[in-house]
Amino acid sequence: MNAQIGAMGLLDETGKQLGRARYAAAQGARSAWYGAHYVLARRRSGAFTRPGEAPFQPESGTFDAKAMRQGFLDLFAQDRANIEAGLYRAPDDVRLRDLARALASSRAFLRDVSEVDRRRAGRQGTEVRQTKADRIERFPVYYRQNFHYQSDGWLSDDSARIYDTQVETLFAGAADAMRRAVLAELARGMAGRDQREVAYLDVACGTGRFLVQVLRNFPKVQASGLDLSPNYATRARRATRRWPQVDVIEGAAEAMPVADASLDFVSSIFLFHELPPKIRPLVFAEIFRVLRPGGTFIFADSLQFGDVEALDAALEYFPEGFHEPYYKGYLKADLVSQIEEASFVAGARKIAFLTKVMSFTKPV
Repeated sequence: MNAQIGAMGLLDETGKQLGRARYAAAQGARSAWYGAHYVLARRRSGAFTRPGEAPFQPESGTFDAKAMRQGFLDLFAQDRANIEAGLYRAPDDVRLRDLARALASSRAFLRDVSEVDRRRAGRQGTEVRQTKADRIERFPVYYRQNFHYQSDGWLSDDSARIYDTQVETLFAGAADAMRRAVLAELARGMAGRDQREVAYLDVACGTGRFLVQVLRNFPKVQASGLDLSPNYATRARRATRRWPQVDVIEGAAEAMPVADASLDFVSSIFLFHELPPKIRPLVFAEIFRVLRPGGTFIFADSLQFGDVEALDAALEYFPEGFHEPYYKGYLKADLVSQIEEASFVAGARKIAFLTKVMSFTKPV
């Protein structure tokens, strides 16, 4: 009997080692792919400092490359630990059959780099208001911008097609791993529950990238996505079409077309740093409204000043290099107080590289 137990333990450890090796190979290749895109994009772009401007100097001190590298490595170590703890499956995002699609996205992304750089150099962050004038008025004013100087803002199929490549390139292949920190919190909340009886909403779901991660792990959950962009919502519907119970809704986060107390979980990922200060409390209140008593709100967004002091200088760089009109204010905002003012009770808090993940509960 002892020999059998020992053999089972050895097999289990061997399986873990093989899993770690496969994970390291896939995520390493993925990071190299997007890191190469970052290098190519920088080579095709002009100098960071615009003509006539003084060189940018962060008030928080010098950029700490060592802390950045360590945060990157810690993210993937925690991701692998979550997989081994059974919180979610290992990602299946490096597959030979996806190569043609990845190459097409790569070409489209690299073609667009010069346009993004032209907009950046000229500080043209609202170009979309002219190019989409025939349909722009139905969106909130704050939404009618070329966030990140991207072509067409959020308002075209081309923008939706290359968005995920843009984000992964920005974070050198770490964006999905940061999102999985949200998946870990969702998995903890889902433990012991019947998926079929759980209602979940991803606010500002974009192209549905995180929704797909959720559904790969909880294929029977009653999932929904909400996004203000019809183009991104269409792409999210396409990404989740194999799960018939999924619904992707078009609408604003501050006025969600969702019934009161109808949801068990709500997540938002990379949304709040792109909202004006006056809109954030409205969104927190809406999330509180649509959650059932005892429901959970999982917040994930950029680090703020003081979360990881060694990375404060890197955070200062972001709104200087990209069109992020509300990001500087976000860095200093007391978000926890705002969320608690909406009557939430604060719970867990995690750091995932350049993202922080916080859980809040609606009291029973």
